[in-house]
Amino acid sequence: MYAIIELGGRQWTVKPGTQLLINRLTGETGAQHTINRVLLAQDGQKTQIGKPYLENAKVICEVLSHEQGSKVITYRYRRRENWRKTVGHRQPITRLLVKEIHVGNASATIEPPTRTAAPTKPEKPKAAVPKTSHASALTKKTPAARSVKTKTKSPSKSK
Repeated sequence: MYAIIELGGRQWTVKPGTQLLINRLTGETGAQHTINRVLLAQDGQKTQIGKPYLENAKVICEVLSHEQGSKVITYRYRRRENWRKTVGHRQPITRLLVKEIHVGNASATIEPPTRTAAPTKPEKPKAAVPKTSHASALTKKTPAARSVKTKTKSPSKSK
């Protein structure tokens, strides 16, 4: 089930479990927020469209936190006047978690996560060293063991 709601001057497509970042709302962290402006709702088989909003439809959210958005830098200048101004702004925002969607007598809620044991990583098999007589040749040589080539001058032809 999903719904399209109007909140904060924007339209959002939400499902149970969706997190929204919207302009700052009043209310404490952990409080419940009900949204009645449901434009469209679909429950898998039946789609309902509001004119402009659906009757008896609501979305119940939980306020997770009050935060600040990312910084937006504004730079202004006046040409040929050596005048510049840099301003930064961080919009106060609220993070919401959609808990339930109710449309008429149908509803959808968040399914609680099932706790399972953390999967263990299988151990990687160790690389086998070949059992040949030239096994020492396969190992990496140290810099001292490498042969050093010296440059020799080639005989130049003189006229």
